[in-house]
Amino acid sequence: MGKYRGTMAELSEQNVAEEKRRRRSRKGETRRMEILAAAMRRFAEDGYQNAAIGDIACDVGLSLPGLLHHFPTKVDLLLAILAKRDLDSADFIGHYRADLRGLLRGMVEIFRRNAGMIEVIRAFAILNAESLMKDHPAKAWFFDRTAEMQKHIAATFERAVADGSINAGIDGEAMAAELIAVMDGLQMLWLRDPDRFDMVGGLEAYISRLQTSLGLEG
Repeated sequence: MGKYRGTMAELSEQNVAEEKRRRRSRKGETRRMEILAAAMRRFAEDGYQNAAIGDIACDVGLSLPGLLHHFPTKVDLLLAILAKRDLDSADFIGHYRADLRGLLRGMVEIFRRNAGMIEVIRAFAILNAESLMKDHPAKAWFFDRTAEMQKHIAATFERAVADGSINAGIDGEAMAAELIAVMDGLQMLWLRDPDRFDMVGGLEAYISRLQTSLGLEG
């Protein structure tokens, strides 16, 4: 009987300890998300190269050692932001992979979503430009991301050619490059003057013309 009571007491202590660990984990994850949001704001304002990690710590009410407990270096912070962006984008884009019509519709929806998060988009536009510099820590991420995007878009065009949805003379790789260039250009115009330039409307008009030229109306 005494052994049974002892076992129950140990289980109770284990449960309490486990609950404390879960609370610490939730609190730590919340703090990490606050740090990432603050870092993106700083990167949008100052660029990655000029942003000071101490300023990011101040923005979330942490000492520098407190922030470094979660992200030991500014590179770690940058890579965590890029990893989160990958997850968010994959979850969203996954709904529009079925066919060419779906892909084109998905691009407009991505722009519509992006229009509501200008700080995030500005931060990534700045990082994208900075990543062209030699030895930038995000260079490989942006290179791979662009290559993967172009590959996916080209493959979708090629499937449309194969199933007869569009003309066999369409060059999938060239169309992928054109779409990426149009989206990047429209986004840059919007970032420069978001109150006057309609990024979503601009892409909708382009996609409408493209669908007509491809015979994909309706």
